[in-house]
Parts: sequence; C-alpha cells; structure tokens
Amino acid sequence: MPFPAGGGTDFIGRAVGQKLSELWGQPVVMDNRPGGTTVLGAELVAKAPPDGYTLFVTPVPFSIVPSLQAKLPFDPLRDFEHIALYNTAPLVFLANPGVPAKSVRELVALAKAKPGVLNFGSSGTGSSNHLAGELFNAMAGVKIVHIPYKGSTPALIDLAGGHVDLAVATVTSAVSMINAGKARPIAVTSLKRSSFMPQVPTMDESGLKGFQADGWNGVSAPAHTPKDIVDRINADVAKILRGPDMIEKFKNEGAEPAAMTPAEFAAFIRSEIAKWGKLIKLAGVKPL
Repeated sequence: MPFPAGGGTDFIGRAVGQKLSELWGQPVVMDNRPGGTTVLGAELVAKAPPDGYTLFVTPVPFSIVPSLQAKLPFDPLRDFEHIALYNTAPLVFLANPGVPAKSVRELVALAKAKPGVLNFGSSGTGSSNHLAGELFNAMAGVKIVHIPYKGSTPALIDLAGGHVDLAVATVTSAVSMINAGKARPIAVTSLKRSSFMPQVPTMDESGLKGFQADGWNGVSAPAHTPKDIVDRINADVAKILRGPDMIEKFKNEGAEPAAMTPAEFAAFIRSEIAKWGKLIKLAGVKPL
C-alpha cells in the first residue's frame, strides 16, 4: 500500500485484502509504504520475486508520477503485471457559497467573463484533483487559477471560509461540507453519476462531453509473475466485487466496483499515463 494507513485507498485495499484472505485461507498482510507519490511502494514490488506473494495496490497517482519525475527506479508498464482494477472513485467540483455559479454552464460563463480571476484549490500540484481542474480549463476554454494545498482538508477549509472560489476533492471528503451548506457541488468527474451523491450531475452530461477524471485503484504484481497466478488473482478479485457487503463498503467510501481483465487493466494504465502526461504538459507542471 503506497499510502499511510487510514485513508480511503487504504480502507478499500484492506477490505479487498480481507476478502482475498478468506478466499485463499491464508493471511493477506497490508504493508503501508508511503513515499514519493507511490514510488517507494511501487519500487519494492517491482523488485520483489514474481511468485504472486507480493502485490501492489495500484492507485491513480501511479499513472501520474511518470510525467512528474524525470527518472523513476522502475518502468510502470514493463516492470509489472497489471492484474485487476477493483474500483473507481469520482472527484467533485465544489464552489463556495459566495460564488454565484450553480452549474457547469454558469461556471463556464462566469470564468469566461472573468478570465484569470477565479481560482480553485487542490490537494497539491500534480495531484489528480489539480489535473482534473486543468482538464476543466482545457475543455471549457477558460483559465481558473490553481491554488495548491498540502492535502484536501486545508483546501476545503479555505473553500468553506471563502478564501478560494472553487475546489476539487473526493466525494467522501466533501460530503460533510456540502451537507453543512459550506460548499456547493457543481459536478462530479466520472462519466456516470456517483451513487454516493446521485443528485449531482456529471461534467459530461453538463456539456463537457467525454470529461472523465476518476480516481481508481487496482492490484499489480512484479513482471514475469506466472500467467496462471495472474489469472487466478484476477478471477478472485472479480468474484469479491460481486459481494453485496463489498458493494456497500465501496459505496460508503464514494467508490464504485469496477472489474477488468489483466489485458484491459494494462491498456487502461497505459491510456491513463498518456492522458495525465498530456495534461501535465498543458498545465506547465515541471518534472521533479
């Protein structure tokens, strides 16, 4: 797990690991190795024996970091067997109550009337939250200024306090402020509405056709892990995702179960690396 314990990715990963443990009749231990925006954990797995006993919780930053770091200690495609996607999780665009825009159409009109005046907060430069905001700028033909924070919580606090106009955050981190009337949801970033907040429209249905900037998580293994092991883990993850208790756990975290074959997951990661790389160049974010 390339993140600290306690976050949404960790919670969902532990839920999947627990179900695999029950299915396999042996412990599945979550080893939290945060650092380097997933690089530390990914490197450990890339260099582990390809025997199926060391797996990597593969989150969306894994596909972003190749465009942010000039030199990685692994190749994100060549050094892994990408086994299965297991969930997607949309982000939500939020406005503070003082911003008059209540829809995507109104927000685009406001941003065009005031180019470079509106701003949005994110969890940090190069985060999926930041890049979702840049994707909005690109697709809507506007310029909303990015304000990076050290995490989503301070960005949302400043949004509620009226210090930033907009913010991009996970649906679960935003829901309490929405319910308290301190933030107004504009749209979610998935192609389908979130089951966590089904009343909020998508960017796609609001006029920005094809807009998609989901968070996601999956499982990968070191390159050269035998195909029968890869296929077995893929089938077992897919089986777990169909369970009503897992569907409920995912829903409570604002996530949606999402199964893929190993070939589909590898192609998906390749497309995500290309998409985020293009956005990073567009946003002018310099590699570290």
